[in-house]
Amino acid sequence: MKNIIATIVLLLTIGMFITSCTVTKKITITESKPYTPISKELFDTIVKMDGVVFEAANKGDLEKLKTLFAEDLEFFHDTGGLDDYTKTMENFRRIFTNYGYTRRVLVEGSIEVYPIKDYGAIQTGLHKFCRLEKGELINCGTYKFTHIWKNTPIGWKITRVISYGH
Repeated sequence: MKNIIATIVLLLTIGMFITSCTVTKKITITESKPYTPISKELFDTIVKMDGVVFEAANKGDLEKLKTLFAEDLEFFHDTGGLDDYTKTMENFRRIFTNYGYTRRVLVEGSIEVYPIKDYGAIQTGLHKFCRLEKGELINCGTYKFTHIWKNTPIGWKITRVISYGH
């Protein structure tokens, strides 16, 4: 009988200990606010530069692309890994040679731009890469991207690319 009482006391003590150690965490889910640019001027500048980069890419203009990326570029791709400026330019050259039918299309309304003090801007968004065939875009895949832009004395340059969601 003593063993049964001792076991019950022990179980009650353990139960009280566990109960007293339980942390109740309140989770609050809030809806995100619609995006509003902090600086309309910066937003418009980065959207314009995004257009310049992908107009050059869609035309296969490697020389123009070389001027839009910083030489210390880091290009992170979730399935491809990390590439530098040289490797990224080689990849563009390969794409233009072998996959010239590929087109990038921005998902309208997806760009957000945030300033980086004394540096430049962060751009996030969604874009589609499609096959151009007989004037139509087909086989599109939609992916996420983040670009870090630096405002240099010779113009805006992309210093970091993060491409993900493949």
